[in-house]
Amino acid sequence: MKKWHLLVLALFCLSPFTWAEEPVSVGYFGSTAIGGHDTLAYHRISADDKAIKGNKRYTVEWKGAQWHFLTQEDSLLFAQDPEKYSPAYNGHCANALSLGEGLINTNGKYWAIFDDQLYLFYAPRGAKRWLSGDYKEYKKEADLAWSKILVRLSK
Repeated sequence: MKKWHLLVLALFCLSPFTWAEEPVSVGYFGSTAIGGHDTLAYHRISADDKAIKGNKRYTVEWKGAQWHFLTQEDSLLFAQDPEKYSPAYNGHCANALSLGEGLINTNGKYWAIFDDQLYLFYAPRGAKRWLSGDYKEYKKEADLAWSKILVRLSK
């Protein structure tokens, strides 16, 4: 394949116009959501624990991404109600959205749970800001930014 073909392919894949559904935080070279971490497992561990990677054997396709789970039970629960178990903003950095920085992918390593909802962050300082500040106000700002992005993508 010629270099310019790869460039066109890369631009098409990275274009926001290629999203058929809401954007999901995936890696640069694949469609695995949130770094392959099990989105249900966050609710079973303490805030000081590391996020738990899922197993490719237990994968659910949702919103054009591959969501990995530690157990078959987790994958089945997610498949039955992905909206309930997915992270806020489909895994994009909640802090970046609250600061008006747009969609920033996360790898699932930095996280917090507020009001039984999982929020992911690009870096530890974003999680720290939400944990030590007024997360409800930050959430309002992030929700507004997210809704504007979804409106723009739906046009």
